Order: sequence, then structure tokens, then C-alpha cells
Amino acid sequence: MADTSETPAVGVPERSQFGEPRHVIDPPAPLRAMTIQAHPDDQEFTVGGTLAKWAPAGTHIVTVCITSGGAGSNKYTPADMTSAKLVAMREPEQLAACKVLGVAETVFLRYPDGALQHTLELRRDLTRIIRRYKPEVVITGDPTVRFYGSSYLNHPDHRAAADVALDAVFPSAGTRFVFEELLAEGLPPHEVQQVWLHGSQQPDTWIDISGTLGTKLAALQQHTSQLGEWDPSSMLATWAAEQGAAVSLTAAESFRRMILSEG
Repeated sequence: MADTSETPAVGVPERSQFGEPRHVIDPPAPLRAMTIQAHPDDQEFTVGGTLAKWAPAGTHIVTVCITSGGAGSNKYTPADMTSAKLVAMREPEQLAACKVLGVAETVFLRYPDGALQHTLELRRDLTRIIRRYKPEVVITGDPTVRFYGSSYLNHPDHRAAADVALDAVFPSAGTRFVFEELLAEGLPPHEVQQVWLHGSQQPDTWIDISGTLGTKLAALQQHTSQLGEWDPSSMLATWAAEQGAAVSLTAAESFRRMILSEG
């Protein structure tokens, strides 16, 4: 179900041949997808329903966690907890959540939580992973969003992770002489076909997650170090309803979808 009208291409000649369809619902699942997030649990909060829908359809999904969540303390965190102890908990929690969603592989880069920066080192690491796994679709956040409503400031790690992920996709992953040392590792350029930005304030693509909202919740519940006694089911249902309302879906995850090549 899609409105295939296209907006005029402006300003970027090398990309002008690809129009941007608007209001697309449930485009075909890709063969290979990669999510790039800052912390354990970011994926489950934001795109778990989509991944739970794609995995049974045959999508090979790779999750990339840039940090291991060592700064993720809250009111449920015991007084004697340390960052090292927390990391030892959060990586297994993420692996358990990925298993619930049907994720094939999980990669931890173990950058410091709470102090993530867009560096060339991190861009090289993400470029290496993209070239190694060759995803058709990369899912990450929208780095342009600073505020959500009037009550949430987008975490600086979220913005840094999304920003560097996009630069790894383009131009780094597909350009032969960016990070030439990767060629010596046997990693030639790879062009990602699409980028899906979650949390965007300009969505154009929706995934109906009415059948996978329960799986999304079950995956999120693996993050016991963060949830404590809190039951997130009502919040997830509200978010899904809000995102789906624009296209008359009872539960959805919405994205801004960048079509970089037709594949």
C-alpha cells in the first residue's frame, strides 16, 4: 500500500535520478539489514517491531551497539553498582533481546557510554562493519532531532551515533579511497541501498507492527538492569498508536527513508 508520487529532485545531481515516494506502508523486507545504535535497548525501544517482522520474512539482521551501556544508571540501579558490572549485565541483555527479535549477529564496539563523539576512528569502525556485512538497509536514528516535544532532550550519544553512522554509509562505505587500509583487510567498497531513520519528525515510511508489538515488548523486557519494576507495555502501545495514526494503522513504527540506489 503506497502513494508513489515523487518530489522533485533538487540540488544533488548524482542522486537526482531517484525520486522519494511518500507515505509508503510495509515495503518489502530487505535481504540484509543492519541497525546501528548507541546503547543496549535503543534498538528495542525504537525499531524492535520492524525487526521482529523482518526476521521471519528472511532478513539477515546485524545489530551494532556502539557502546555497552556502562553509564546506564537510573533510579532502579543498586547503590553498589559499577560501570564495569553494568556492562557485564547489559551485553548479555542485548544478546537476549536480539534472540527474541530474530537478529542473526550482534556486534559490540565498546566505545564509552555517555561520552560518544563523532570521530574518524568510529567512522572507520562502522565503515569496516558495513563493508563486511554488506547490508542493503541501514537503520539508525535521525541526528537532526534535538528535541522530542517539550519533555525529552535527545541524548547526545543518540545524535552522535546516528550522525557517524550516516557518514559511514555515505561516503565512506562506498568510496574506494576513503579508509584505504580497509582494502588491505579484504573489504572493498559496498553501497548501502537505503537508510531508514527512526525518530524522524519527517516520516514517509511506516511498518505495521500490530502483529509484532508483543515481540517488541518481550525483547525490551530482556533489559532488566534498566527497567527494574517498570512495565513499559503501555508506553510502547501509545508510541505505536501515535506513529500509526498518520496512516490509519493501530500500531506502527515510522521512518524517514533515504533511497540511495535502486539496487
